Amino acid sequence: MLAVAARTTRTAQNPLEESNVSISISLTVNGRAVQASVDPRTLLVQLIREQLQLTGTHVGCDTAQCGACTVHMNGRAVKACSMLALQAQGATITTIEGLATGGEMHPMQAAFRECHGLQCGFCTPGMVMSAVQLLADNPKASEAEIREGLEGNICRCTGYHNIVKAVQFCQSGKQPTAA
Repeated sequence: MLAVAARTTRTAQNPLEESNVSISISLTVNGRAVQASVDPRTLLVQLIREQLQLTGTHVGCDTAQCGACTVHMNGRAVKACSMLALQAQGATITTIEGLATGGEMHPMQAAFRECHGLQCGFCTPGMVMSAVQLLADNPKASEAEIREGLEGNICRCTGYHNIVKAVQFCQSGKQPTAA
């Protein structure tokens, strides 16, 4: 079991920013039992990135608009920047790092690679996590449904064409040729 403690980075000069309260939580992250001590105001994305050091989950907007922080909680895609870590008590969390199994990329990760569904890569982890959920909910999604299903994820580089192609490639069950 992995145990982590909250790091206090707030200044003691402003008592409204200082918190001496720490709450213990237990959850499973990428198949590993985790116990953490968190300030009640800690966001799930902060726990994942700062305490667990799983930096594939990105912070883009802090307002749940861009989708870069998307993870799966109990099998459902959620935006980790809009949830308190305390809300994940007892939950099973999967981050982009936990999507692959046995050293093999998840089929959606392989499809993004095959179809060049990324450029800078900042949105890619959240996009992949959302796309996995999309096909779990609607395995026969049309192109329009894929585009609509990914609306909560913003990519500033690609124009979405290759992202949609990647989801369709994964959906088709084809095997990637990229090495």
